[in-house]
Amino acid sequence: MRFRFRRYALAILAAAASTMLLWTNAPAAPLIRPVAATPPLDPGFLWGVAASGFQSEGHAPDSNWTRYIPAHHDYDALQDSVDFYDRYASDIDLAAALGVRVFRIGIEWARLQPAPGMWDEGALRFYDGVIANIVRAGMRPMITLDHWVYPGWAVDRGGWRSPEMVDDWLTNMRKVVDRYASRNPLWVTVNEPAAYISHEVRRGAADPGEMLERIVQAHNAIYDHIHQIQPDAQVTSNVGYVAGAEAEVNGEFIDRVGYRLDYVGIDYYFAYDPAQSLLGSITRATGSALPNLPGTNIWDLPLRTEGVYYALQHYSQRFPNKPLYIVENGMPTDNGRPRADGYSRSDHLRDTVYWIQRAKADGMNVIGYNYWSLTDNYEWGSYTPRFGLYTVDVRTDPALTRRPTDAVGAYTQLIATGGVPADYRPTRSPAICFLVDPPASCLPPIAVP
Repeated sequence: MRFRFRRYALAILAAAASTMLLWTNAPAAPLIRPVAATPPLDPGFLWGVAASGFQSEGHAPDSNWTRYIPAHHDYDALQDSVDFYDRYASDIDLAAALGVRVFRIGIEWARLQPAPGMWDEGALRFYDGVIANIVRAGMRPMITLDHWVYPGWAVDRGGWRSPEMVDDWLTNMRKVVDRYASRNPLWVTVNEPAAYISHEVRRGAADPGEMLERIVQAHNAIYDHIHQIQPDAQVTSNVGYVAGAEAEVNGEFIDRVGYRLDYVGIDYYFAYDPAQSLLGSITRATGSALPNLPGTNIWDLPLRTEGVYYALQHYSQRFPNKPLYIVENGMPTDNGRPRADGYSRSDHLRDTVYWIQRAKADGMNVIGYNYWSLTDNYEWGSYTPRFGLYTVDVRTDPALTRRPTDAVGAYTQLIATGGVPADYRPTRSPAICFLVDPPASCLPPIAVP
């Protein structure tokens, strides 16, 4: 297998080089030239932070993920994660001190419904307290109904392979909507459906086409229910944007739910990676489970903050005038160490916000931005990737101390001033367009003054 993979890797690198040469020799498109001064975001812009139930709460009930973890000896034990369950009040205070207007949470089906037809009143009171604290602190809740976790009894019924799954799912989600719609939350039905499906398929827990069909049914049905209870609701299902392949990865889902999206939720993290893109194509074509190329830990993936501009552009063109919201964005580090490329969390944040301001100035209807995440948490098998504004060392610090990163001050300042100053220039200039989000990033590329 090692020899076979070496041949694949060489083929990938050769193809990437050929493709780059093709783009480099193509006629240059005119640049999107900015105005000399970048205007601030308006006072109504929704600055936020994000978290996920299973990834941060701890004290986890039986679920698909509490079963996945022991089956993978390379995964970190979940323990109590960063224990948001017991510390939510102080974490919400940390968010409020930043000046944010939105706090995204997940409400865990596995916690609410430990058995079919049975509701845990203590779990409902827990989420009552979380949402009350968010509102009391002057923030708007953003409620995620499904962030990749479902009860153990649903696993026993077959999970997303089960014909009963959509009805079971809707029974719980309607209960959540009925209880919290009066709090006027922003709603996220299903977090990153394509990635969710991929996670389940890799564990043998789903068929991709079948799960997509059922998630579409679930989203559309709960969307209608939310609007019956909360007619002016704002509902989305956030997509994990894939530079260079967005239409191929998320297009079918978006085509089937687009008329039931009140705003487009976009998670943007990484730029186009030619080698990994070609490796993915080979994997899909051959059905082989090929390993990642060396140096492709999550903190090694390419960061090009200008890519958020193209992500917003993609959906502003797909849905003209529909509100756009960056539901997740952040920068991973390796166990809290400085990144090898020298990029700091604060510079990455300021650079990203600059491009969001540029998108807004160019007429894109961007209404909000959430930083992922308020604190470090459990990144689906590991505590090594760190995304938090506040870092937490679950492995070695029993006190689970929240330690501010350099981005805390940066985000507080950005929120207070409506973004970066008019004369701000990104710490990293735009990359060669091929390395950002081709072909869109080359037709035409954007420039800084």
